[in-house]
Amino acid sequence: MNIQLTGIDYSIIALYFIIIFVIAKMVSKKESSEDYFLAGRNLGWFAIGASLFASNIGSEHLIGLAGTGAKSGVPVAQFEILAGIILLILGWLFVPFYLKSGVTTMPEFLEIRYGRSARNYLSFISVVSYIITKISATIFAGAIVFEAIGLDFWLGAGVTVISTGIYTVLGGLKAVIYTDAVQVVIMILGAILVTVIGLEHLGGLSELKAAVDPDFFNMWRPSSDNDFPWTGILFGAPILGVWYWCTDQFIVQRVLSAKDLSQARKGTIFAGYLKMLPLFIFVIPGIIAYALSQKGLFTLENTDHALPLMIGTILPTGIKGLVLAGLLAALMSSLSSVFNSCSTLITYDWYKVRNPNASEKDLMRVGQYSTVVLVILGILWIPLMKFVSGNLFTYIQSVQAYISPPIAAVFLWGLFYKGANLKGAMASLITGFVLGVGRLLCEINKESLSGILLEITQINFLHFAILLFVICSAVLFLISANSERPTQEQIQNTTFQESFKILDKKDFALSVGLVVVILVCWLAFS
Repeated sequence: MNIQLTGIDYSIIALYFIIIFVIAKMVSKKESSEDYFLAGRNLGWFAIGASLFASNIGSEHLIGLAGTGAKSGVPVAQFEILAGIILLILGWLFVPFYLKSGVTTMPEFLEIRYGRSARNYLSFISVVSYIITKISATIFAGAIVFEAIGLDFWLGAGVTVISTGIYTVLGGLKAVIYTDAVQVVIMILGAILVTVIGLEHLGGLSELKAAVDPDFFNMWRPSSDNDFPWTGILFGAPILGVWYWCTDQFIVQRVLSAKDLSQARKGTIFAGYLKMLPLFIFVIPGIIAYALSQKGLFTLENTDHALPLMIGTILPTGIKGLVLAGLLAALMSSLSSVFNSCSTLITYDWYKVRNPNASEKDLMRVGQYSTVVLVILGILWIPLMKFVSGNLFTYIQSVQAYISPPIAAVFLWGLFYKGANLKGAMASLITGFVLGVGRLLCEINKESLSGILLEITQINFLHFAILLFVICSAVLFLISANSERPTQEQIQNTTFQESFKILDKKDFALSVGLVVVILVCWLAFS
């Protein structure tokens, strides 16, 4: 399937690249490692919120949401809606501790709260998972975009990886965040155009509802549902959400760059409102694509092609270029974010720990070299992606779902339970890792399994996340209760009562408003 572009479309895409590089150049001045890795800790709420959203919405996210929407309707949007609540938890609960402790990385926070072993574990797991999952996922999804517009996969992906790497190396986090702010506007505008034009071709919202099964617009599925059980959504998805939105360097580095707590919290609230949009501008277009195929406007053989098919079939000249620029923006924002976050972990958790007297120049140089290496690894992934089967790729991505519950448990109980110590944390992390990887191996070999092992693989992954979180929490409590208590220094910056000391009435009102919006979405699609 090829999307036919004109000179106007190519010109718009070229203009997008020019704008991004000009912005990156304008903000690329850096005088210290803090400027490079944390944008001088001087960013405002809009840049932080936009970057949180843009970093999260990668091209694989867009294509996956639209594809799943075309296949099964709106339930997949539950993860987007729930993210709004988790972002409030980030802003109100976690951020005060992070900013007060002055950390640069999430593993560093674990060292302050527990000890060096916890830091080493999280740093290693994070870097490896970023390389294996986030970089590969972005490139893999980008292949659909490049091949759809008739470009050679290796050439298109290579150009994007290299160009993203260039401005990330030169400008650091500030370049990443400010380009994200522009990219999120392009991304949202393009997605809105797809939705509006798609509805026009279909004949309006009433025609959309008439063309698909009513269950497509119901977010709430039975607890026995294979993909989106309501029990897993309400109790399992938040566990994964806390790990991703509240403890993952990829995301949290944005709020660490805030000018102060107020700006950081406002940024998380703004991002929470933005996370309401994917339901309407990414998932609904997928349903529109399915409805258009039901009416015979095009053939939808693979639901992952829902968005590219709509772009190629219904969008006029010029709009195609803008929407494709939005897809490239999604690809590049995620890629630049993972490059910068991963290089930060390598610099601070690996290099600086072993070289505590390293100069500012040395730290910046290590960060830049690390990014270059990550770009090279990304390029090496490109040909490998051609040989990775769809099932194996899904297995690779699911690694994160199985290693995240123990990390969420260690962070959460580190804030709420003063008795949590290093032995308990490490026992919890290792137990969770063994059980999570064991579940993953069982999934890969489930055709040859029987008995209890087969039953384990048949547990929905969200239900398994609940089970794993409970087990890891129990291990943490049990081991901590039977070993020495943490020192006063370890718990002084991580006690829960600090969280709500600064209570801004406007922030509180906006937070309540976001909760109301979430409840309205749940009621409207039930």
